Amino acid sequence: CGGSVSDPSGVLQSPNYPGNYPNDADCVWEIQVENNFRVTLTFRDIVMQSGTCQHDYIEVYDGPLHSSPLLGRFCSGSFPTYVSSSNMMSVRFHSDSRYSFRGFQAHYSSIPAGHNTTIQCLPDYMHIVISRDYLQSQGYSARRVTLNNNRCRPTVTSQEVVFNIPYNGCGTIQEENNDTINYSNTIRVASSGYVIKRKKNINLHVSCKMLRKSWQQVVYTAEDTMDVDEYQFGRYNMNITFYESPAFRRQVRRSPYYIDLNQNLYLQACLHSSDPNLKVVVDTCVASPDPRDFNTLAYYLVRNGCPRDSSYATYYSPSSHFARFKFNAFEFMSRHPSVYLKCQMLVCRLGDFSSRCYRGCSSRPKRDTSPAEEQVDVVVGPLQLRGGDAPTGSTR
Repeated sequence: CGGSVSDPSGVLQSPNYPGNYPNDADCVWEIQVENNFRVTLTFRDIVMQSGTCQHDYIEVYDGPLHSSPLLGRFCSGSFPTYVSSSNMMSVRFHSDSRYSFRGFQAHYSSIPAGHNTTIQCLPDYMHIVISRDYLQSQGYSARRVTLNNNRCRPTVTSQEVVFNIPYNGCGTIQEENNDTINYSNTIRVASSGYVIKRKKNINLHVSCKMLRKSWQQVVYTAEDTMDVDEYQFGRYNMNITFYESPAFRRQVRRSPYYIDLNQNLYLQACLHSSDPNLKVVVDTCVASPDPRDFNTLAYYLVRNGCPRDSSYATYYSPSSHFARFKFNAFEFMSRHPSVYLKCQMLVCRLGDFSSRCYRGCSSRPKRDTSPAEEQVDVVVGPLQLRGGDAPTGSTR
């Protein structure tokens, strides 16, 4: 149960709904809609163990679960509606081992944020767009909008002022704050006039915060001039590629990738980010014949950094943005025409020896990931047995 949800609208419900939910469930849904939209969530049915909500309950968070304000916790009563302050909301459902009920059903949709300043945290830079009509309506000129670093100028069009601010330049400051890796800068809007000023200057503080599994984007203004609070979330840009040998020089570009049983398979995960102070490692890799289901029939190669398959091994990488590893095509493939891999990668600050990236094998649950560690899921495949080794039946 749970998982990432990215459709503009949809339905969430407890496991087995409208049947009784199972005991000891702990499900987390991360709803992420389009940039500069908000999430509205309305509950249509709630039947759970009532009372103090200590045993079975629903929690709604204004963003990622581990780093966002709690909007509400409940188990019965009226059907509430929640609206996020960003394009992301998390919903957690928890049940204990005592009683079981029908559970809940909720509908969500996306609504426009309606701001005159928008921000996107892209892999290499912050993309900020400020409406010229909005500036003019407040009495400010688009020509007086600058960064602290005057050498990094915006693009001014007939309708917008556009900044592309790199994470590793133009005066961008990098710091760790609680469970985030924060990239921040300041856009200044100067009022007109040199002797008499009737308006204050504006400091528009812009930041992209690396959260668990996502980027958080923040725009706000200081000096009591305007209140613009905007939060946006995105995903890391990560991919995994097969290579033909442990030299990692020639990529495998065929899909499906036809292989032999016990063939050595070489993979490289690559994090696309302009921040050189990040490190990526393989946390978990699981194989399944169904690219949409890695629970029902699954084979773990590595889990929480602990190898589960004897052929699994890691390789030295020339860059902290790469993670290289290998395993052998396994007997699991002799019973299924196609096999897919889902790998969860960890991204940490380079040199943070307290992080999971440096500690290796760990048996603790994934939800206890420590601060300044991010998790990204990547699915690759399919793998298919070559020629006469393939099982009978149609391929996926």
